Amino acid sequence: MKRSAQFLASNMLVTGILIAAVLPAGATGPVTGAIDLRPVFATPQDIAEGKRVAESACASCHGINGISKSKDRDTPHIAGQRPAYLFLEMRVYQTGARGNTPMNNAVKFMSDDALVKVAAYYANLDPAQPEAGVSAKAASRADPVSAGKAATAGCAGCHGETGITKAPGMPNMAGLDPKYIVSSIKDYTKGGRRHDMMKTLVSALSDTDLENIALFYALQKPAKAQTPAPGNQAAGKTAAVACAGCHGEGGVSTGSAPSLAGQDAQYFIAAMKSYKDGSRSDASMKAPAASLDDSVIKDMAAYYANQAPQAPKVRKPLTIDEMALRCDRCHGVGGNSTDPRSPALAAQRHEYLGRVMRAYQKGTRRSTAMTAMLDGMSEADVDSLAAHYARQKARSVVYVALPPK
Repeated sequence: MKRSAQFLASNMLVTGILIAAVLPAGATGPVTGAIDLRPVFATPQDIAEGKRVAESACASCHGINGISKSKDRDTPHIAGQRPAYLFLEMRVYQTGARGNTPMNNAVKFMSDDALVKVAAYYANLDPAQPEAGVSAKAASRADPVSAGKAATAGCAGCHGETGITKAPGMPNMAGLDPKYIVSSIKDYTKGGRRHDMMKTLVSALSDTDLENIALFYALQKPAKAQTPAPGNQAAGKTAAVACAGCHGEGGVSTGSAPSLAGQDAQYFIAAMKSYKDGSRSDASMKAPAASLDDSVIKDMAAYYANQAPQAPKVRKPLTIDEMALRCDRCHGVGGNSTDPRSPALAAQRHEYLGRVMRAYQKGTRRSTAMTAMLDGMSEADVDSLAAHYARQKARSVVYVALPPK
């Protein structure tokens, strides 16, 4: 539905309003100064002029109707998008603060007046409809903890049902940091750890399986391994002082190194010997392990096995609906933003949404708020959240013109 001249294409076009140059969430640097966003209303002529610019500069990727049909499915729909957001995004590309060569080139020589009119034109269009090809199943996901428990059914014989081993030589898994669990399991397929049976088992697991398994074990209440631990604990404590910098006091790690408290003694001994002979690869462990004789390693194993383990600071992840409620605080109910600076997400291409969220996670798009919101989200979480918004009905927001004072 076309907006009449009685309405603003954006509240950034209200008479006399100046919007300070605040970069959008993905920006990597500031735009200096204040931007005068034209103290006039968006007239039909403004919108028509915006369309003419869009036909030559934007339509080949985003479509003249703002509904992208690019084959890579990585170009967003912009019909009905919030106009101040569109304007500020184009300014970011124009300054080179965000790299995307086609976008940088498309807006490079546009004046602010042209940018405003293009934003007004696309904001004036009806938004895209929800993606028909995105199923309800794609927009949800199984509880990862339950999925992780199911995936560990074949592990219980060695590691215990909840990751507390009763088999000497097998490591405790309960309460370990999930990132460490994933990286250590992957080492069996990469050659960093050598164990034919583990390599075969791990090769059959997807990244999502590994993430779920790691989360399940991380959330289990840790306890000492139920296995014997002969050795001189007092001597082991003295020797372990040098390890506290990485593995924590008493073997309770607060960083990326694994906790050793409560770990099976025979497993610890075997791991240290593997670092010494090179059958387990880790540059940070090779030298420390090489400096220890077998008796010292045995004493350290006894010491660590008898220390009380502590659970890591890992929370059960939110459901997709719970994640979306958090996102809706800025992006509007169902992804229909009512803040002209925040993009609408409803009915957006899910591939595009997924790419942008991953860019925030990797730091190629910078936003303290977005990075914090996405911290800890798995690949499956990102895909499901993107699918959730792709399925939402997009609604236009009309900004009523205020009469000049």
